[in-house]
Amino acid sequence: MQAANKLKSVFTRGAGASLGVWQMIPNANVSRALAKSPGVDWVMYTDRAMHDAVPAIAAAGVSPIVRIPDIQASLVKRALDCGAHGVLVPLLRTAQEAKDLVQAAKFPPWGRRGFGSPFAMERFASAPSMTDWRGDVIRQSSTVDVSVAVSTPTGLITPIVTGVEARGLESISSQVKQLAKLARDGKLKPEQYQGGTISISNMGMNPAVDNFTAIINPPQSTILAIGTTQKVAVPVENEDGTTGIEWDEQLKVTGSFDHKVVDGAIGADWLKEFKKVLENPLQLLL
Repeated sequence: MQAANKLKSVFTRGAGASLGVWQMIPNANVSRALAKSPGVDWVMYTDRAMHDAVPAIAAAGVSPIVRIPDIQASLVKRALDCGAHGVLVPLLRTAQEAKDLVQAAKFPPWGRRGFGSPFAMERFASAPSMTDWRGDVIRQSSTVDVSVAVSTPTGLITPIVTGVEARGLESISSQVKQLAKLARDGKLKPEQYQGGTISISNMGMNPAVDNFTAIINPPQSTILAIGTTQKVAVPVENEDGTTGIEWDEQLKVTGSFDHKVVDGAIGADWLKEFKKVLENPLQLLL
């Protein structure tokens, strides 16, 4: 059983002291033994071999805390991804430094992370990927749930990858493959294909389709159509002042927006930001 975050509960309620132990020996069996000690709410562990120790501590019903050796957002994210309920960071001097570190770690709800960030675009008044309409009501969702078109022997179906704004690439890829298999086997549950806030139709596997326009799936207000990748000749200026040609791999993405819900200008700005993220893919891996 996964433990509730006891340390967070103590801080939130202001319930006083919380008892824990600091584990110095990097061993999962030691972690289990310490976690089962009477009255212990949390066990603190170093970042060495934490992938074994953190689940062992949580399974014992207490909160795992990971101490990292340096102020690095990547270390914070790694510990939280591993399942840590808290992270001890050395040498933080101000509250602003702590806030900056949390944001840089891109871990929700206080940090933005994962591939879903280009879909979310919270700075827009009505993010196209988070808005739909139902009769006379426009609904603004707090999550990005992506319907992915999958071809099956009985026709097209759109299983949903939920909470994309908080997922990384590996999680999204795994979920898409799992849902696609269920769809082709005819084993999807209704809740796995009903709903969604935005749809994607991908023809990238077909070399004959470089771009196309997809039809919106109501009550959603947006669908992205993704064509195949093509090599395009791009003129470049060399260092000696001469001009030449470089071959660039490009793909075309077409957005369809329901103007009853999403203003065309907002849709255009959203696509502009989406393009920026795709042209800098390393952002998705941070």
